[in-house]
Amino acid sequence: MTSEGSQRPPARVLDALEDAATSESRTLARASRYLLDHPDEALTQPIAEIAAASRTSPASIVRLATSLGFSGFRELRAAFREDLAFSRGRATTIAGGDEHAASALAADIDPQDSLEAVVKKVAFADSRAVADTADAVSISELERARTLCTKARQVVTFGVGASAFAAMDLEQKLARIGMRATSYVDAHQALPAASLMGDGDVAVGISHSGETLDILDSLAIAQDAGAATIAMTNAPSSEIARLADITLLTHAHESELRSGATASRIAQLTVVDFLFIAIAQTRMDEAHEALARTYSAVSARRR
Repeated sequence: MTSEGSQRPPARVLDALEDAATSESRTLARASRYLLDHPDEALTQPIAEIAAASRTSPASIVRLATSLGFSGFRELRAAFREDLAFSRGRATTIAGGDEHAASALAADIDPQDSLEAVVKKVAFADSRAVADTADAVSISELERARTLCTKARQVVTFGVGASAFAAMDLEQKLARIGMRATSYVDAHQALPAASLMGDGDVAVGISHSGETLDILDSLAIAQDAGAATIAMTNAPSSEIARLADITLLTHAHESELRSGATASRIAQLTVVDFLFIAIAQTRMDEAHEALARTYSAVSARRR
């Protein structure tokens, strides 16, 4: 990864600002949160007004821009305007062209929402996560991940909490097409397994925040042992993205009530499908035969 002073501007500014809003620097976090919570005002306000409203300083606003790879706040604001327009356009499209409906659906789930509203908001968030993830994932990184996994002696996936489902799903899919794959969702099993990996192995760490210690430690240990590493995360500037050889980005926003449970999981499973299909394409004959044999093995378990 590049250093802070030489990094390129992010392709998705909203993602980068969400990431910065959790920064250890409270000043940068406040500035980022203000831009995200008051986008329309931030697009027109002078930098001094943004600084006052976010309880920071003009210098801090500029520092936020440069920390994200921009030359200054003017360039950040231009990219922010473009990304915001794209995101709102996507929301309107999903809502059938109704801008008012898009705004209502994109709002956080409220405890007073009716069940009908909850169903629509969850469905909207999930479908938006799939579409935005398709835009966020790098095709070149996906190609590199496919090449690594196709040639791997074994693929080991690591995930805890909600990310465990994606880790187990990728393992199951790869195993069903005849590849040697294992998943670990508990640190006491994952860390020893990671230490026994080596050259020719691929470790896949899945973490929405990119800061989950169990996953970071597993990838670091696997890497030290000689394995190649792939990260799947929603946070492009996170520790896991800096650590891994390849990063596959998801794009999902969670409300307080949805946190870590719905849209992020759907986004991760979407990237799992991207990677699995990409790998299966390279071994179609083996995949078809393996799928037929594994289907036959479990068919007797159905009534």
